Order: sequence, then C-alpha cells, then structure tokens
Amino acid sequence: MKIKSVTINRFRGYAEPTKLDVDDLCVLVGKNDIGKSTILEALDIFFNEGKGCVKLDKDDINKRCAADGIDCIEIAVEFTDLPNAVLIDTTNQTTLSSEYLLTGNGTLEVVKRYPNAGKEKVFIRALHPTHENCRDLLQRKNPELKKLLDDQGIGCEDKTKNAELRKAIWQAQDDLQLAEVEIEVAKIDAKNIWEQLKSYMPLYTLFQSDRKNSDGDSEVQDPMRLAVREILGDPKIQKELSDVAETVKERLNEVAARTLDKLREMNPAIANSLDPQLPDAESLKWTDVFKNVSISGDEDIPINKRGSGVKRLVLISFFRAEAERRQQAVNLPNIVYAIEEPETSQHPEHQRALIDALIALSSADNTQVFVTTHSPEIVKRLRFENILLISGRAPGQILHVREHNLPYPSLNEVNYAAFDETSFEYHNELYGYIEAEGVLQEYKQGRPERPYNRVLRDGSVVPQTIILTEYIRHQIHHPENDQNAPFTMDELKESIDAMRAFIQGGMVT
Repeated sequence: MKIKSVTINRFRGYAEPTKLDVDDLCVLVGKNDIGKSTILEALDIFFNEGKGCVKLDKDDINKRCAADGIDCIEIAVEFTDLPNAVLIDTTNQTTLSSEYLLTGNGTLEVVKRYPNAGKEKVFIRALHPTHENCRDLLQRKNPELKKLLDDQGIGCEDKTKNAELRKAIWQAQDDLQLAEVEIEVAKIDAKNIWEQLKSYMPLYTLFQSDRKNSDGDSEVQDPMRLAVREILGDPKIQKELSDVAETVKERLNEVAARTLDKLREMNPAIANSLDPQLPDAESLKWTDVFKNVSISGDEDIPINKRGSGVKRLVLISFFRAEAERRQQAVNLPNIVYAIEEPETSQHPEHQRALIDALIALSSADNTQVFVTTHSPEIVKRLRFENILLISGRAPGQILHVREHNLPYPSLNEVNYAAFDETSFEYHNELYGYIEAEGVLQEYKQGRPERPYNRVLRDGSVVPQTIILTEYIRHQIHHPENDQNAPFTMDELKESIDAMRAFIQGGMVT
C-alpha cells in the first residue's frame, strides 16, 4: 500500500480539512513555521500510534477550533496499491472491493479521529450501500446476517462465512443506493478487516531535524531501528520467531503444570483456582529485544555523541545504501521515509549527494520519500512535480509547483511566486540565466540607464551609465564599492520583475 493523499484537520495550525496529494517523492518547501513539519508529524501519529517520534497531546488541538468547542483532531490517509484480498479469521477471504470499502476512485481512505487528543477512533470512508435492506452489514454478527437473508428469501451456499452472507444480500438488491459513508472499524468484521489491513500498511519513519542528543533517542540510531523493523517483517523470520515463541510457551506450560501438581498436593482448592497466563506469539514485541542497536565509531564512541555534521553524514550514507539495496531487492515491505531538512549541518556537496540518494530511493519499488527543505541545492535537483509549496495552512495555500521562468526548480523563484520574497540570490539566478542564454545585450536594449562609479584596482573611479539590473548586480557582487548610492528593496523587485517579464515574453532563445 502506498500513500496517495493526506488530509489534516484541527491539528495544530490546520483549522480546516487540508488535503495534500503526494507521489513517490514529495518535497515540501515554504517559510519557517508554515506547517511543513506538521504534515510529517501528523503521519507519524497516524502510522505509529504514539510509538514513533511524536506523542499527541491537547496542545496539538487547533486553538481556534478548541475555542469554538471542537476538540477532535482528524488525520486521513488515502492509499493505492491495495492488497488483492484480505483474510478474516485466517480462513474467510474477501476483497475490499466486494466489501464496498473503496472510494469512488478505487482507493482506500482511512480516517483517524482523536477526541480531545485522546485514543483514536478509526473509520473507513467509502462508497458503500445505504439501502435499508443491506446497510451496515459489516457491523452485523452472523446470526443477524442469516436473519436478513431469511427475511428477504435470499439463498446462500455457505452461511458460515459472513463475507458470503453479505455478498448474497448485496447481490440480491436492485439498487444498493451507494453513497459515501464512514464505517467504524471497531465492530465485528470491520474490525477484523482493519487488523488485516494494518499488516499491509507501510512502515513510516520520521527523521527530525532537531532530535535531542541522547543515547536513547538519536537520529543516527533510527536507521538501525528501522532496519530491525524491516528485517523482523520478513515472513521467513516471522515464522522462525513464531516457532521459538511456541517452543518457549510449551515449556512454560510444562513448568506451570508441574508447579500446579505440587500445589494440589498441598492445597487443592488454591491449585484449582489458578490458570497460567502466557502471551500469544503474535503479541510478543521482538523489536524491543533489539532496541539498543547502535553504531559506534573509533574507540567505541557512539556516533550520536559526535557532532551534528557527522551524525547527518551517517544518515546520508544510510539512505545511499538503502537506495542501492531497495533497487536491487524484490518483495520488500512498503516503507515511507520522512526527513526534515536533510541539509542540516551539511556542505552543499553532501546535500547534493543526499538528495540524489533520496531521488534514487523513491524510484525503488514499495518506497516513498517525503522531505522538508530550505535548501536551493536540493530543490534544483528535483523535478517540478516533486515539489509541494506550503504557503499557508488553508486548502488553497498548498500547491504543486509548476514551471515558471527558470528551466529548473528554483527555491528562490518558488519563494518569490508564493511569498513575493525578493532576494539577492533570485536576482543573481535570473541575471545568470539571461547571460548564459546569450541575450543579455538584447535585454539591456531600450532600458533607462543611471550613473555608476566603477572602482578600479588602483583605486581610481571610472564613471559609467548602466541599467538598473546591472547596477544592482554590481552592488551585490562588489559590496566594498562605496562610491554609489545603495539600491532599495523596491528597486530590487523592479529589476526582478523586469527580468521575469523578459523571460516570460519568449525573448530568450
């Protein structure tokens, strides 16, 4: 299963339902404190249920909604690449389509609600029968389904399986009156289907940019813990662990039986009231056995005790190795890697190596990569369709980036288009592009000029007249020249707009 879209409502700054469509690689860009990390953390809450990086609390409820008396956080995830069939109680096979658990687009949408930031309630939002003769069938027990069958005079070959009973009832109706409804999965077969679906959901791991520096919570150790989760998810290893658990359980039962025999000799009344309580193999938490996995450097110094730059280098290396492994392997579990600001503490060269690894990783089967970034080096190596612009927390303020002026994704251009943010870097990019295309002279034609004092190496001053764009360009690159009046931010914007209009006009060849 892969994520197709995410919808957040009443969570932190998101006061209304806000939907994001995502792909295998999704890079979130935007200003600080605009809601980028909130999206990744909402997914951590959804998938890891408080056992990941983020613990939900009442401060996560949107303040405006809380003031209006609405305190229920909602996180919905829509999935594609669905399982062909699901098993209920190990023998009752059915499909999501035959159970009418899919949306009109053939996707699975799971909605989790957290009343007062507490225990979640899980729903499946689907195009589902609403006719009075056949609605709410997933919430009905076997005797209830049989009664519906008898009341409507419907035949069914196998009345022991609820899926077959539902199928017979639905097929007997002339009009199911399909409509979008929400099916709570805490009841009867809906719960069983949900338990099966959870095993198909992707592993989700969040690498935060501001993790605390401790042995127990280190961004360097997270890759190792993720590796443990993936390895333990291997069906062959699961079978071996299950065999070990059953062997231990058998021997414990023998110990308990011998103990009770001796107890009966001393006090039969007490012995007869005791019952050994042993955990099922499925409930054992094997990941806890490996919770202290770590990486150590020279002289056994834990990597998480090293500088942040070294720690992030290890993280980069992990993603590069994972990209190679997942592209070559088959039948791997679905994984979502979510990384906040991977450029943190890294040289631009390392930033480029990391984003190249993440791009390669996202192209592997069953793999998605979500990133937040402020790095132009990262943005420039992406395709436009990989970038999602977060300009605010309202539905209309989350946009897919389209090609504008420059022929490559530019964070400076994105910021200008979204936030009207003028910058020296964007001015340089536009000027450099026009110059590289060999049409700088064409751009300069007919534009008004102004005086500019050029300072030579010997300290002499040469008066010139140049256009505004060149005036700004020279001042950016030669701040030591104090022989000219500084340009204003209004003039910077005027020059940027002039270059954008020139490029948009198709004059660049």
